Amino acid sequence: MSEATVLNPVLAGLYIDGTWRGGNEPLTVINPSNEERLAIVSGGDAEAVNEAVHAAQAAFEAWSKTTGAARAMILRQIASGVAAQRERLMHLQSSNNGKPGFEAAIDVDDVIATFNYYADLAEASDGQQNRVIELPSEDFTARLRREACGVVALIVPWNFPMVTTAWKLAPALAAGCCVVLKPSEVTPLAELELAQIIAASGVPTGVFNVVCGTGLAVGAPLSAHPGIAKVSFTGSNAAGVQVMQRAAETVKGVSLELGGKSSLLVMADADLDLAVELASGGSYFNAGQMCSATSRVLVAQELLAPFLERIVAKARSIKVGGPLEEGVEMGPLVNQAQYQRVTHHIEAGKACGARLLCGGQRPTGRARGYFLEPAVFADVPLDSALWREEIFGPVLCVRGFSSEAEAVALANDSQFGLVASVVSGNGETADRVANALHAGMVWINAPQVIFPQTSWGGYKQSSLGRELGPWGMQAFQEIKHVVRAV
Repeated sequence: MSEATVLNPVLAGLYIDGTWRGGNEPLTVINPSNEERLAIVSGGDAEAVNEAVHAAQAAFEAWSKTTGAARAMILRQIASGVAAQRERLMHLQSSNNGKPGFEAAIDVDDVIATFNYYADLAEASDGQQNRVIELPSEDFTARLRREACGVVALIVPWNFPMVTTAWKLAPALAAGCCVVLKPSEVTPLAELELAQIIAASGVPTGVFNVVCGTGLAVGAPLSAHPGIAKVSFTGSNAAGVQVMQRAAETVKGVSLELGGKSSLLVMADADLDLAVELASGGSYFNAGQMCSATSRVLVAQELLAPFLERIVAKARSIKVGGPLEEGVEMGPLVNQAQYQRVTHHIEAGKACGARLLCGGQRPTGRARGYFLEPAVFADVPLDSALWREEIFGPVLCVRGFSSEAEAVALANDSQFGLVASVVSGNGETADRVANALHAGMVWINAPQVIFPQTSWGGYKQSSLGRELGPWGMQAFQEIKHVVRAV
């Protein structure tokens, strides 16, 4: 793609067997800041999926037998290519997704770090292959091998384009798998630019394939395809269930990163200013469109009144606007469907008795674009959708608690268990609470920093499996033991 991306071109949405081409399913890509068309992406269908899977199958044997060091060279080349196009990729993120510049920069830097991290892991894997396993008998020897599981399908969401792709693609390539990637039809522009970088990195033909399209046209046949050994999906719980059902037809591996309804716990000894900053970031970053949003804020009763006063002031101070405007802290929601979904939740919350303290409406002077002022609710009923369901928008709900045990119980009372945050001035208290929370990631007095070295995934209905860290690479590997009689 060129700078003409913002001038309504028609873009090829298929990269199969080393060749870019168009498909039969046009996808209109919208700028959420002004509701204008950015581009049309020519996407694929079941036939394109089949071609991509066959291309990946043909490339698998040779690619899976390459050394980790050889794969590491390509992963580092991708990281370098992303770094060279950093500003361009940031611009595409902002234009297509609505992310302010500082958020887009975090995303691109995360992509670079992830590819470099898995390059290191791929390189190190050469020395770990055929590891000798100690046995209780001297009559046998055993060695351990980790081998690529096969051709994998990577289905990624719209809220973190490129980031979620990197979290899946880098470990899959490092493990020796061949890939068919389905970007979100809502935000494919930065993904297609990333694909161009990957195509130019020296990756062999057929190892990496892209099929843009909708969930019905591409995601469904990809999940059910008998040539796919593993599906890695990030998205809604409803879509994740459908992916799992289709994958079950051919008994393939599945990893799911799904929803969350996470809590931030402000203990009685917390630094109130820090708590407000972390609550704001945990609920309003990326306009609240995060599975990790800590949108349920539990505050010690003695701090509740001053916390509410400060969080309302903070929410009202956030500058909402187009992502390329100077000083903007929060951009628009991604599209009309998401805007309507979030505003419906806000109206339903008011109807059920929750108290809206600020926000929740279109900012003054923003007649176009999917903009929404950051909302703060108090007195939210525990059985309401506002408290229990993932809203995926800039909506923060506050509730007081009288004891540590009550706070932990309220936080754990959810079908989800992705993340949590604890704010406390006492290290022992913070650790005790963190250990009691049913979540895959807990931050203590810290923003939602994520490192490639740590795992990503949660308890209950939030996840099946883990991404990032060595676990991310192992998710794309089979384990083989070779036992020999002496």
